[in-house]
Amino acid sequence: MKIIKPTTENQEIESQSITVFLAGSIEMGAAEDWQTEIPKVFENEPVTFFNPRRDEWDSSWKQEQSNQQFNHQVNWELNKLQDCDLIFMYFSPETKSPISLLELGLHAKDYKMIVCCPVGFWRKGNVDIICTRHHVPMFNTLQEAVGALRTAVAAKKRIMNHY
Repeated sequence: MKIIKPTTENQEIESQSITVFLAGSIEMGAAEDWQTEIPKVFENEPVTFFNPRRDEWDSSWKQEQSNQQFNHQVNWELNKLQDCDLIFMYFSPETKSPISLLELGLHAKDYKMIVCCPVGFWRKGNVDIICTRHHVPMFNTLQEAVGALRTAVAAKKRIMNHY
């Protein structure tokens, strides 16, 4: 298991590694750091996690394309979302997560998402409809969603080992 963040220097990925983007609620201080917990379940697995949560995020950065740090962050996320094997997305009820909603819309048709949206998320109805409409597996608890991720990783491993 390996974790790559936007600031990770050596970003080489093993050829047999399954890549998972950890999308969803961050909103520093509002959402628990769930991105640190999920990879622990896959400690001895050939999985590389892309974790967009920056340890040194500076909320004073202008969210403008011309801001180098902000531009790097957004493009890193967009590239990894596009290139990964699986997207694990969590909507914390304590957050609004507008960027995560945007990312759900961008990737709902990619057939590589697993979504966790507990009761209490302010736009749960919208998430439910998008997931139903595009056949995205959707769960109400992190435990259920992580179980689905384990199943998806195992299926990807079987496919990779077959070739």
